[in-house]
Amino acid sequence: MKALLFTISFVGIATSHLFAQTYTAEKLSISQILIKQQTEWNKGYIEGFMASYWKSDSLEFVGKKGLTKGWKNTLNMYKKSYPNSAAMGMLNFEIIKIDVLTNNAAYVVGRWQLTRDKDKGNLGGYFTLLFKKIDGEWVIVSDHSS
Repeated sequence: MKALLFTISFVGIATSHLFAQTYTAEKLSISQILIKQQTEWNKGYIEGFMASYWKSDSLEFVGKKGLTKGWKNTLNMYKKSYPNSAAMGMLNFEIIKIDVLTNNAAYVVGRWQLTRDKDKGNLGGYFTLLFKKIDGEWVIVSDHSS
């Protein structure tokens, strides 16, 4: 009986350790996606920034103007709001937390800051992102930025 309890405890600890390693790897993958988004934005390349979003009509973006559905509509919204490099400014993310909820879902809370010329003014706020792993890749399926 003691051997069985030890085996069950050991399997539980090993599984927990394996999940912790996977959790850390997934957090790193998501962090790298956000770094790439920031880099693409700062190059003035909105399409590159949008590459991390789910290319689906089911993508959801919630901002100060309400809900935008779909990847193409979100891309068009960004292009309208930020028509050139001066309007885009330099983006900086501060990641507050990344919670890996399951093997294929994660929740991110962060802060964004756009530094722009005086005449454009700086902007900033907070965001929550829902990531899902689709076809083996993490993508943003829902973004609420304010």
